[in-house]
Amino acid sequence: MGPELRSLLPADLGPDPRSPRRPRPSPPTPALPADLGPDPRPSPPTSAPTPALNLASPPPLHGPVSAVSGSDSCGPGSRVRLLQAVDTEYTADSVEWCPLEGCRHLLVCGTYQLRKPEDPRADAESKSGPDADEPQTRLGRLYLYSFNEDNSARPLLEVQRRDTSAILDMKWCHILVAGHALLGVADAGGSIELLRLVESENAYTLQPVSSFALGKQCLALSLDWSTGRTERASDQPLKIISSDSKGKLHLLEVTEAGLQEVATWPAHHFEAWIAAFDYWRTEIVYSGGDDGLLKGWDTRTPGTCVFTSERHSMGVCSVQSSPHQEDILATGSYDEHVLLWDTRNMKEPFADMAAQGGVWRLKWHPFHHHLLLAACMHGGFQIFNCQKAIEEKQEAYTVSVSHTLPNSLVYGADWSWLYSGSLSEIHEPCCLGTFPCSNSGARAAPLCSLKAVHQSPAASGHHLAEDKEEGPSRLQSGSKRRTPLQPLAEDTTKSGNWRHPAGTKVCDCDLCLEAATLNTDLLATCSFYDHVLHLWKWESS
Repeated sequence: MGPELRSLLPADLGPDPRSPRRPRPSPPTPALPADLGPDPRPSPPTSAPTPALNLASPPPLHGPVSAVSGSDSCGPGSRVRLLQAVDTEYTADSVEWCPLEGCRHLLVCGTYQLRKPEDPRADAESKSGPDADEPQTRLGRLYLYSFNEDNSARPLLEVQRRDTSAILDMKWCHILVAGHALLGVADAGGSIELLRLVESENAYTLQPVSSFALGKQCLALSLDWSTGRTERASDQPLKIISSDSKGKLHLLEVTEAGLQEVATWPAHHFEAWIAAFDYWRTEIVYSGGDDGLLKGWDTRTPGTCVFTSERHSMGVCSVQSSPHQEDILATGSYDEHVLLWDTRNMKEPFADMAAQGGVWRLKWHPFHHHLLLAACMHGGFQIFNCQKAIEEKQEAYTVSVSHTLPNSLVYGADWSWLYSGSLSEIHEPCCLGTFPCSNSGARAAPLCSLKAVHQSPAASGHHLAEDKEEGPSRLQSGSKRRTPLQPLAEDTTKSGNWRHPAGTKVCDCDLCLEAATLNTDLLATCSFYDHVLHLWKWESS
């Protein structure tokens, strides 16, 4: 292991307790390391020795990249192609596509980089002086990219970069607030920051709106919005749940004055890696910690734990409630397993899916209820087909894609919300009526006169580069299953964006897309050590 990589490792911890196949230590826990971050201590990939990487001067990357290095395994009738690799300079650990209409061509990438304090004295004796204990600086940078279908060589165009504290997690709010998209950022300074997406003269920028410090000497590790699905009560406030490096959870509310803390409580003995809402019952939140525990909480009585599971054998670092189907929860851990749960019975998961690495992030597909994307650190990324497992509540699943990258740790992964593939005469998908694309009934407490507003679907010209099939270029949020959503505007229904022949019945179930032939998906991943943002195209029959 090179000296540059060793700078990421805490000197006082010894073997990484969260490396694959290592047992978890028992409480009490030692003091938190000074350079705590998104698992800066995982073991390097076992397929090849990790070379010494010069993080200060990364090697240039050229795009597009037609050949994919690494190990690739796809199911029958499918393949993954790398469209572009972008050098993020700092190590990248978070990537999020915007889910909102009119902004779905935008994605953000967050980075995390440790920098040693500069010491002009080169002799060994001087390095033992007082400056030797100076803490390392956690640097971060937020990138905003635009996907351009017309540029097949470099479809991702950087439109903004913003230097920040190191970024641990990011999430877009799934509804417009005062006519703007909002991005929440969890950073190493221990703060949750809100950024507003502003468009001017055909350019986009993210501008700070509000920030809330979770506490002193802690890192904000994760956040989630209460807007994971659209059918929310009209009087339901807009909230954020966050977790920190001291094992605490923080419930925040968006108000006219900015972010306000509703409650905070201790949740885990070690780092609370992840916190997430139950999108169907937003008074319930879930958390996962480095103590190996998965917990559920009732925020109506903060600090009330409704269940504790020890089913994962190592730290729990990923949780996501299904936005398509009630009572479905996915969790991931350093133990290299993805578990699917029926939240009505949290004693045992109904499916246990083996991953090829520690599962740092999980993302349900925006439109297909059964597809689950996993960022598996040294195991690259995987796509699980969970249809049979979900429908029959049994341990039956397939791995549609498994792709590993040498000398890298994939921490971020997300599906694009852009039109994907050739949808042949598809009807308007009713499942989108219950997924986070619009929300006319919700009340978000205004932030500087911010309020949740309904976003009407608009025609769009986006499609994947090199795809020549005609059809709607973005999946829309509208549906005839509209209670309590409002109907589509007359001009929208006539625009040709969604066409329903006379007498056509739009299905009234969340599985309506299964009858369509969706054969292309766009997704993005980002990784530690090689500091690269990857843009992928997944084609399946």
